[in-house]
Amino acid sequence: MAILVVGMPGSGKSVFSEAARELGIPAVSMGDVVRLEAAKRGLGQDAKTMAQLAKALREERGACAVAELALEHAPSAPVVVVEGVRSLEEVEFFRRAFEKVLVVAIHSSPRTRFNRLVARRRGDDPRGWEEFVERDRRELAMGIGEVIALADYVLVNEGVSREEFLRSCKEWLSRVLTELRARALRVDEGSQ
Repeated sequence: MAILVVGMPGSGKSVFSEAARELGIPAVSMGDVVRLEAAKRGLGQDAKTMAQLAKALREERGACAVAELALEHAPSAPVVVVEGVRSLEEVEFFRRAFEKVLVVAIHSSPRTRFNRLVARRRGDDPRGWEEFVERDRRELAMGIGEVIALADYVLVNEGVSREEFLRSCKEWLSRVLTELRARALRVDEGSQ
């Protein structure tokens, strides 16, 4: 099973992945996959370069190029978290690759996300509001809004500390996985 995590930059996707790892669930970041590819090609790590590289990969290898690279980096496990899905084509790619797929959207307001990104200071994070808005527009142009709109679940990461959101992600993961296991057991018992 794959749990696909979608959200605008700074929404809290990496915190969700951290929660999964703390519960023993492996997680792969599609953004990290693009950053690795940039390093291999000797490219910079700024947001514009990352977006251009992701676009180039999709032009070279097809709409699901980044998803394919992420799948190559994903370990074999009963449940895997894939962080940073950006298009419905990528969701469909993972639906073909895994028996079961859940899509989880992480939501935070633009102002909250901007403040987080400025504080984070990763190479591809914006230096000002205009860069932030430009990055959001690039993400939305890739189709991320459609994935968010059609997500199976939405977790709101607003007005809580990082630690509180981490805890709520762990609780959510534990609850959902317990429900899925119980449902699978009922199906197995019904088929006997």
